[in-house]
Amino acid sequence: MDILRSGPVDLNANLLARRRAAEDRYRIGQAIGQTAIVLALLWWIHIFRDIGALQWRWAAINPGVWSGLVGVLTAPLLHGSFAHLISNTVPLAILGSMARYAYPRALVWALPTIWLFSGLGTWLFGRPSLHLGASGVAHGLMFFLFVTGLMRRDRLAIVVALITFFLYGSMIWTIFPQEAGISWEAHLFGAIGGVVAALFLRNRDPLPIRAAYSWEIEPDDDDESPWHADESIQDAQAPHPHLPERGPTIH
Repeated sequence: MDILRSGPVDLNANLLARRRAAEDRYRIGQAIGQTAIVLALLWWIHIFRDIGALQWRWAAINPGVWSGLVGVLTAPLLHGSFAHLISNTVPLAILGSMARYAYPRALVWALPTIWLFSGLGTWLFGRPSLHLGASGVAHGLMFFLFVTGLMRRDRLAIVVALITFFLYGSMIWTIFPQEAGISWEAHLFGAIGGVVAALFLRNRDPLPIRAAYSWEIEPDDDDESPWHADESIQDAQAPHPHLPERGPTIH
């Protein structure tokens, strides 16, 4: 048997793949660039404060004190030392870039939600001390990405959730009191803000277009024949059995 087939070729498939690749590169560049701008702002504030020896206590969260309520907005911008800033820069860079790439629309509302939950929760329930740093925001982003991936369950969301949990799954433990001098309250309420944002904003961004597999593509309706016109089919025909000639019947 010799069967030759040739199906229709989609001339726009290669062009479409290039377009999607270009869009992905643009989104990645936007995510990394915008996250880098925010991190540069954090570093500029810390360097400026360190060089100028500026007073910063008024901008920290002082739980239960009305004057410390301003820290809800300003405390994530401040850090106690360069080591503190470096420890928050790396997770903010990774988690912020992934959030901006995977969920650009949801992040517009998720980030303020995490910011306010972390600050207000610390001001309401925190220990009587000065709380500052962006670690609460980092915890909120981690929980936002992970919970969103569990609820959306599309390919991109699952990949982002797995990477997030692989790199920063240990943040689950740092929302509980462990070390003195660590604001676990900001971690806890930032994580709660991330979960709340994931619950309400998980469908804010459209699902990514999934490429169809070859077996999912339906044939055209007007093509009723299982073979194409340019096929060549050769098959040996079975010989008919030779029957002997029968003579006249004599009664």
